[in-house]
Amino acid sequence: MDIALDKITEIILRLRAVEVKEGATDPDSGSNPTDDGSIDMLVGGTDDATEQEIRSMIAGLNEDERADLGALLYIGRGDYEAAEWHTAVNFAKEREAAGDTVIRELLGTPDAAPLLEEGLDALGIPMEPPEA
Repeated sequence: MDIALDKITEIILRLRAVEVKEGATDPDSGSNPTDDGSIDMLVGGTDDATEQEIRSMIAGLNEDERADLGALLYIGRGDYEAAEWHTAVNFAKEREAAGDTVIRELLGTPDAAPLLEEGLDALGIPMEPPEA
């Protein structure tokens, strides 16, 4: 793999933060956050900094790293087996060249974080625990 495990771990952690967000659960939020149970903290939106961080992180990867990330997603999703790693990487590069970016795929795939973890697991690569 051309992408460092710590980069994958960081992307997974940020994806988890985005995946726990919900739609508007408190549409008339004029109250005190303490009074409404702070449910606004779980509301996603277009101004979500975590999503922007993910976009920036992935955009900062080189072509091979982005292809590895895509291949991990495909293997975790079951599109490819671990033994088909090179085929999955080549497919990810083809998708990227066709305009289907890894950023769009990851943010558009429900449960992308666990799927990346499953991809790592299928390859026999343990995910690094986050640093405190």
